[in-house]
Amino acid sequence: MVLFLAFLLVPLIEIALFIQVGGAIGLWPTLGIVVVTAILGTWLVRTQGLMAIGQLRRSFAELDDPTEPLAHGAMILIAGVLLLTPGFFTDAIGFALLVPAVRSAVFRFLRARMVVTGFRMGPDGAWHEYGDSPRGGDVIDGEFEEIRPRQRPRPGPSGWIENDRH
Repeated sequence: MVLFLAFLLVPLIEIALFIQVGGAIGLWPTLGIVVVTAILGTWLVRTQGLMAIGQLRRSFAELDDPTEPLAHGAMILIAGVLLLTPGFFTDAIGFALLVPAVRSAVFRFLRARMVVTGFRMGPDGAWHEYGDSPRGGDVIDGEFEEIRPRQRPRPGPSGWIENDRH
């Protein structure tokens, strides 16, 4: 029902704003604003998207939780779609989603309303309850190589030449 209302109300809001702005400043300036916001939005989405990818790579490299960088990337993608959609209302929402503080607030809002109950990981793709180790207990799977300590040199002849006895 909410999605139906969004698809109904957003175009109506856009049409009303086009009529108001077009009546106030004229047709060509209104169309110019729409084109400029699309170009500016595309540039901003590209730069913000590259930063989000860098943050995501860093979280993977540092083995941090990638949830927030992924959410920021998704919101930047949504902002790009909204900025490329002609209209003032969608442009306002799109530009708002390009502000990192707004994205963080939206992320906190959504995170507080979601509950993770399980996840899939590993080659078997088995379902695990949240917080459970897939292997059970405190087991850490890994590989090792045994390194034997060097033997101390024996006192006496060096062994470089035969019959090193004097």
